[in-house]
Formats: sequence, C-alpha cells, structure tokens
Amino acid sequence: MSVQVENLEKNMAKLTVEIPEADFEKAIESVYLKNKNKFSVPGFRKGKVPRKMIEKMYGVGVFYEDAFNEVLPKSYEEAAKESGLVITSEPNFAIVQMEPGKPVIYTATVATKPDVTLGEYKGLEVPKADVEVTEDEVLAEIKKEQEKNATQEVVDRPIESGDIAIIDFKGFVDGVAFEGGEGEGYALTIGSGQFIPGFEDQLIGKKGGEDVDVNVTFPTPYQAKELEGKDALFKVSIQEVKEKKYPELDDEFASEVSEFETLDEYKADVKKKLEDRKATNAKHEKENVVVEKAVAGATMEIPLPMINTRAKQMVDDFSMRLQQQGLNLQQYMQYTGLQQKQLMDDMTEQAKKNIESRLVLEAVAAAEGLSATEEEVQKSIADMAASYGMDAETLSKYIGEDEKKQMAEDVAVQKAVDFLVENSKEI
Repeated sequence: MSVQVENLEKNMAKLTVEIPEADFEKAIESVYLKNKNKFSVPGFRKGKVPRKMIEKMYGVGVFYEDAFNEVLPKSYEEAAKESGLVITSEPNFAIVQMEPGKPVIYTATVATKPDVTLGEYKGLEVPKADVEVTEDEVLAEIKKEQEKNATQEVVDRPIESGDIAIIDFKGFVDGVAFEGGEGEGYALTIGSGQFIPGFEDQLIGKKGGEDVDVNVTFPTPYQAKELEGKDALFKVSIQEVKEKKYPELDDEFASEVSEFETLDEYKADVKKKLEDRKATNAKHEKENVVVEKAVAGATMEIPLPMINTRAKQMVDDFSMRLQQQGLNLQQYMQYTGLQQKQLMDDMTEQAKKNIESRLVLEAVAAAEGLSATEEEVQKSIADMAASYGMDAETLSKYIGEDEKKQMAEDVAVQKAVDFLVENSKEI
C-alpha cells in the first residue's frame, strides 16, 4: 500500500491511497465466498456457482463495492498512521480507480489539527470572588433540611399559601378536554409554582370538599405548542387540605439530621460545607474566565469538518446518557419541543468552544513545558478504576498506549489551566 499526502487550504488534507491488486483480489474472493449462496444460476446447485460465472452474468464488478468496504477500514487506518498527520475529523472518501487488473486507488479528505498562535496568556485579569458565607445562607441551607423532615397534617380550614391541596382536576380549552390536562389525588403545594401561573392563587381560601372553577391562560412559550396563549378552564375538586408541620431547629433536630449532637455544631458544619462549595465554584469560575481570555487572544483556523465531527460525538454522548435514563433522543426532543436542527446548532457552537479551549491549553502546555509524569498517569488510571469499582492494576492491563497518551495529554491540559490561574491577576 502506498500513501500520498496533499495539504489543502484551511487545515485540510487529502490522502491518496493505493491498495495493491493482490490485496483487493483477496477481498473480492472473500466477499464471493460469503455471498455465493445468494446467487442462483440454472445448471448449478445453490452455493456452487463459480465466481467467474457470477461475474459474467452480473458484471465483473459485482463484488467490488463489498470488497472495497472490507479492505477500507484497515487500509485507511494504516494510511492515516503512515501519513503522520494529526487527523481531527471523519474522512470523506472518493474512489479514483477500481478496474480489473489494476490497483484500487481512493482518496480520503480529512481535517487536521490546526496550529495555534498564542496571544497574551499571563497576567490575565479575573474578578475577585466572594467566598464569604453569611448567617442567612447557613440558615437557608438548614431550612432545606427542615423542609425535608416536615410532616403533613390534615386541617379543616381554608387553604393558605404553603399548604398542600389534594385535588382532582380536568382542564378544558374552548369547552374541549385536552390531553394531559387531568389528574386525580394530585398533591399540589400552594405557592410552589408547579402549575400554570394563577392556578394555585385561585385555590387560596377554599376548603376541602369544595369544587372550584379555575380560569387561567397558558403562557407563551409553553412546552405544548398547541396550548400556547390559550385560555383554559380547570374543573377542580379539593379532596382535603394538609398543613406542613416543621420540626423545631434545636439540638434534637440536629442530632436527627446529622452526625452532630448540638445545633451549633451542625451549623458550623453546614457553614464549612458552604465555604468549600463557594471556594470550588469560585475556582471553576476563575478557570473559565482565564481560559476564555486566553482563547480570545489566540489565533487559529479550525476546519469545519473538525467541528462537525466533534458535534456529532457530543450528540451521540448525549443520546447515550438519555438512554441510561430510559429515554431516547426522539422522546427528549418531543418533551422539550427542541428541534433537531436547534440541537445540532447548539452542539456545533459548543463543539467549537471546546475545540478552541483544548487547542489553546495544549499550546500553553507546550510553551511552558508542562507535561504529565508517569505517576500522574497512574493516578488517573487509579481514579478511573475507582469510578468503575475496579482494581487499578487490572484496569491498567486493559488500557492501551493510545488511551494512556490521552490521559497524559489531559493531565498536561489541566496543568495549563492551573498555570493560567496561578499567573492571573484578581481585580
């Protein structure tokens, strides 16, 4: 096999690959043996028709397409490696020559990794983060736990904000019931904003056992497009009203919801966790700012196929995560009203940003001589093993050199992020 490389404009390249006639002949014979049972020729038993007879009846190239598809993956893999290019997109193939008695020639047009010219990346200005935790923030966090431990008690009084109304309801638009507009025994917390604006307010002052007509207008936009801006009537039957009873914020409460015996100890722990959370968020925000500024100061030309390939990978990853939650991509778009084009546009924009950030950070790492040590790569493997519940030594046996190289690059990129932060200026 021979490979010729032609560098094109805008970080694109074309590989011209030649597959020897003998190698292609082996592929044709392989395809024939796999498919000969599909051909029926008078005078021959099924599966016993000679290849020459099939080629005579159906054309000499009857097996060419399948044979090409059989040799292509390995051929392209070897050609890509031999080219020495850092290829960043799926290849676009074109057949140049495929004739009897001659080698097969095809081209693969690909995007290549662009060069980056760094701008100023040291001394970048970042806003000073506020990591102080106030008493009100601590109390708000404790009240969340108090809410989780609230009990419910049926009351015989008019509904107030914060109560839970157990309701049956059915909705109508222009006198016609609409799909998804009814429910039975629904527990609605008044003031939670779970329902259409204005719905919950019209239940305040009513009591268990009452029937209420609730008139609302669907907002715009709304997840069900056919209901946007429509006036609706809901027939509501209030089954009962429940009042939330909250536990006292005292030492007994602290001992029940935490490992601490006193409320003061519990508050101190909550404050420490909030401080840690704010510090982590501040660190991430600072990282985002310095990377964005370093990208803004850099110059690079990213080929569109590189962006499209990354966007497709992101869509595939997103689809896989949805499947793990019991959804498919089609269902997700139906529920959210998101169109496929909008999803791809969003992913394409994010892909471009991700590529820019990665390229700039790799360039910073190279400029500053930042690289991963063997110990750091092993730590990455250990962290991965822990996330999978595996032994690190066992996992290491399954990880190839390409994966280890990727881990080392990831470590170097994170070191570049740390470098930008360490050399930034707070204002």
